[in-house]
Amino acid sequence: MNHLPEPSLHANVVRLPDGTHAYTENLPAPYAGPQVVHQHIHQAAPDKTVQRIALGSGVGAGAVAAGVYFGPLLIGALTAIAANIAMLAFLALVLGWCVHTVVKSIGSPEAGAAVKNVAKVRRKRR
Repeated sequence: MNHLPEPSLHANVVRLPDGTHAYTENLPAPYAGPQVVHQHIHQAAPDKTVQRIALGSGVGAGAVAAGVYFGPLLIGALTAIAANIAMLAFLALVLGWCVHTVVKSIGSPEAGAAVKNVAKVRRKRR
């Protein structure tokens, strides 16, 4: 019933120099010189960080896709909002400077005297 060939008892066994026996298929391979390992290192894009965090925490592919898609979209929207606010602040600064310059140039000596009189009255009331 057994259709396998008979194993030879002494074909795979060798005697080592220390006197012990070992199977030849378990012996280490002979030294063939240094091995050359080609290693390719790739740096991931910034939006892959969200994907790695999501996959590492065990969430599904929907959250990964949402993080990869909406992450850069959110950064773009926040950048646009910050640019608009900066432009409005610059516009307010320029308009304030214009108003100051116009009022200063149009003002008469009587207006300057009126300002001084009001300041004197305020000081006397204290």
